[in-house]
Amino acid sequence: MNNPVSRRLKIFTFDPSLGMKIETNAINQVVAHISWEKDLKEGPIGEYLEVIDYDPASGCFYKPVDLNNPELLGTDGLDPSESNPQFHQQMVYAVAMTTIQHFEAALGRRAFWADHKFIYRGKYRNQFVRRLRIYPHALRDRNAYYSPSLKALLFGYFPVTIIDEHNTPGTIVHTCLSHDIVAHEVTHALLDGVHPRFNEPTNLDVHAFHEAFADIVALFQHFSYQIVLENEIKKTRGNLDTENLLSQLAQQFGQATGRGNALRDALGYKDDETQQWTPREPNPHALSEEIEPHARGAILVAAVFKAFLLIYRDETADLFRIATNGTGVLPEGDIHPDLTRRLAYEAAKCATRVLRMCIRAIDYCPPVDITFGTFLRAIITADIEYAPEDSRGYRIAVIQSFRAWGIFPSGITSMGIDALVWPTGDDALAELNINPGKDDIKGMKTYMKNLLVGAKEWNLENDRYEVWKALDPFKESIWHWLRDGDFYGYAYSKIFGLVIDNDEAPPTVFRKENRPTVEVHSVRPTIRKTLQGEYRTDLVVEITQRRRGYFDKTIQEEMDKPQNTTFKPYDFTFRAGCTILIDPSSQVIRRVITTRGTIADEDQLIRVRNYLNGVSGATGNAFDAGLATSRTMKGRQRDEPFALLHNDQNY
Repeated sequence: MNNPVSRRLKIFTFDPSLGMKIETNAINQVVAHISWEKDLKEGPIGEYLEVIDYDPASGCFYKPVDLNNPELLGTDGLDPSESNPQFHQQMVYAVAMTTIQHFEAALGRRAFWADHKFIYRGKYRNQFVRRLRIYPHALRDRNAYYSPSLKALLFGYFPVTIIDEHNTPGTIVHTCLSHDIVAHEVTHALLDGVHPRFNEPTNLDVHAFHEAFADIVALFQHFSYQIVLENEIKKTRGNLDTENLLSQLAQQFGQATGRGNALRDALGYKDDETQQWTPREPNPHALSEEIEPHARGAILVAAVFKAFLLIYRDETADLFRIATNGTGVLPEGDIHPDLTRRLAYEAAKCATRVLRMCIRAIDYCPPVDITFGTFLRAIITADIEYAPEDSRGYRIAVIQSFRAWGIFPSGITSMGIDALVWPTGDDALAELNINPGKDDIKGMKTYMKNLLVGAKEWNLENDRYEVWKALDPFKESIWHWLRDGDFYGYAYSKIFGLVIDNDEAPPTVFRKENRPTVEVHSVRPTIRKTLQGEYRTDLVVEITQRRRGYFDKTIQEEMDKPQNTTFKPYDFTFRAGCTILIDPSSQVIRRVITTRGTIADEDQLIRVRNYLNGVSGATGNAFDAGLATSRTMKGRQRDEPFALLHNDQNY
């Protein structure tokens, strides 16, 4: 007997508070369609997730839900409830799986969580993490966060202490019942699985990007729910530039913590006194005025959402012309239900495209030191490979919106598409005037072909652990190619921004066997379907190097004196490197994405030092006095960045 295609589970589309308002009650529940997991156990515990409902504050375990119970299978799971812990378990599982499915569809591979790293016999080892753990009642606190050290999501709950039109003192708010908070936290975990080094703050954008990216995913998942989409289209008469639920995050949490409205709004804000909603206009100087991660991240969210609106307006212009006989002015009253459905369809299509543009882009980012500008380059490059022609102008809309918010990459001479796209391997060789001969190119391709043997043995159906094991040898093969590949290994290390020549590396660069070390951080497979229906297979490889950094410039200079081999304990780790995309079939290096400067770049080392020392007006992360990557830093600031980033004052 064939298994069902999907598992149907009821969830809150936003959070419980909307169910207590007559105008939103009808749209606050929906049935989510989750890919069927044949071996799903009580908890739920499946292939990706393990829900463990232990409440430390109460000292009890709540009975795990059995989603294979015939009664629940026949009724689309438990009814939404604020008081039933088993529904809470169902809610976090369903929303988390929905988020995972969005990532897998965009990235073209199975989702992986960040590895556990440990030292065994003096060497760093990686341990496969099959399941992300989710604790729906982990904290009696106004907080929820992803824990990189535990590989877990911890959701808090807290009593309401204020009284107003939205709140009743003594009632309990459960963050695990907020669709947006769950999607936001799962996104943190998924992004950490792709880019663990994005937790290391090296500039103002790093933590802001993590927060913005998680908000972007949560926001655009709103467009997956037809009933919500049609309601907001009807309410706004198709004008999604105005105040609406689709652009807002975590209403209940925001109201219960005294903000009076949603936690965040991508389009505007309410005046504290008048409670009048005001649209937020693009400001090209906004980034120079904000250093707090959430406020800074909100600028990136606004840029992405405004890009979506530009696309949506362009795609629906013909519908408005038809509906208004060319005047552009809709008649008074409710818009026609047929127009509502057509606008909702277009909005969902545009939102899905924009969401996947953003998710695909994370494979086109450098492995460390992310900035909003490099993310823009990643979006454009990834989308060119998905839809080379872009007949609808999606990339133009993204560039237009980012420019309006003052987001651009450093060092560019143009905001044109050709200037923003990351270079190919051949482009990078030509730019550095490196001309390998025919024998060198043939040797490189032979070497690459040998090390990529078996690279097409994985797909979305393979066991995740087997894929993880199969990819591990590629790291060592690529490492040997860069270190031992004669001219072609050396030539390509140059275009990758790596320093492998001992004479070119300052003494503080980490070495092994008297040569600069190179870490092949990860190898990720992708099988993506383009807009034209073609399938493209790539290996995404991340390579980094390390250098000892010192807060005191004079100590840095002393440690970098020629021939020095004795080092004082360093204050921070300076990293540089690249992401490369390799076509395993043709052995062609299709894209080269480098950090700003190499590990030997003194200007970049100074920039990171100044940032960590607070010269830019912000410290190394949002909360720890500038020691985010220091070896001397202990405790939660280093190991649990999101716990502090998501406290009541910052969430």
